[in-house]
Amino acid sequence: MRTDVRFPTNGLQLAGHLYLPEDSHSPLAAIVIGHQTTGVKEQSPAVYATRLVEAGFAALTFDAAFQGESEGMPRGLEDPFQRAEDFRAAVSFLTTRPEIDPERIGVMGVCGSGAYVPYAAQTDHRMKAVAGVSGTDVPSFFRGADPEGWQRMVANSGNLRSAEAAGEPAATFAVLPEKADAETPAPTAEFIDYYKTPRGRHPRSTGDVVVRSADLLDQFDSFADVAKIAPRPLLMIAGTEAATRGFSEKAVADSPGNAELFLVEGATHVDLYDRDQYVTPAVTKLVEFFGKHLA
Repeated sequence: MRTDVRFPTNGLQLAGHLYLPEDSHSPLAAIVIGHQTTGVKEQSPAVYATRLVEAGFAALTFDAAFQGESEGMPRGLEDPFQRAEDFRAAVSFLTTRPEIDPERIGVMGVCGSGAYVPYAAQTDHRMKAVAGVSGTDVPSFFRGADPEGWQRMVANSGNLRSAEAAGEPAATFAVLPEKADAETPAPTAEFIDYYKTPRGRHPRSTGDVVVRSADLLDQFDSFADVAKIAPRPLLMIAGTEAATRGFSEKAVADSPGNAELFLVEGATHVDLYDRDQYVTPAVTKLVEFFGKHLA
């Protein structure tokens, strides 16, 4: 059973989907699920929500502020601090629902949300269990791809803010090209295969990001204080072939014994978005993890 819901965050209304298992007995354990960078709630979060609801959990997916069906201008702004606040707002919303046990709320995210979730959980102790799937520290990912180009974007962000103040539209950039060719790096090609084809394409997942997001992202470090989550549990799930696997490994290594790394053999970063042969072992692990820690 899926219901359209809306809830506030910093004066904006977020659009979400609340999934409840049929024939369930309240109050339920619930899991907030965040979407990947440039994604929307109808993509990977829906895949995981459907599976987790089948296992008896309630699940809440939502579009981040400035993205999807949620409010916020300029469209496509990637504000990591607001992204973390969105997860706190989602938990607050769940605590008001009579179907949900406020003491049994977990959080998980895919890709960028797999790093925003641990950041939010460092100080929000209502998040009783925390998980990331293909978790990626977004600024580190962009910075590593083109360090000089990234710094130029950061340096120009102030000028773009001035231009917006003068009435100009927010400048955006396309994260991905429309098609891959023989020269396209493999990690980029797999994103194109998801976002630019019927496999994962969604009209509200535009792939356009506001350029001045760079100055917000450059101040952000998802896992710098990941140890603050302890003693609450952290689970990081990554594919053995994922270019982003190192983020999950580092998050677990920097945690004081409360964290677990679960590797899905043969999976790349994007395989864990939707491919059944890789999603299935990830979901099995998530059900075990949340079942134990939200009991």
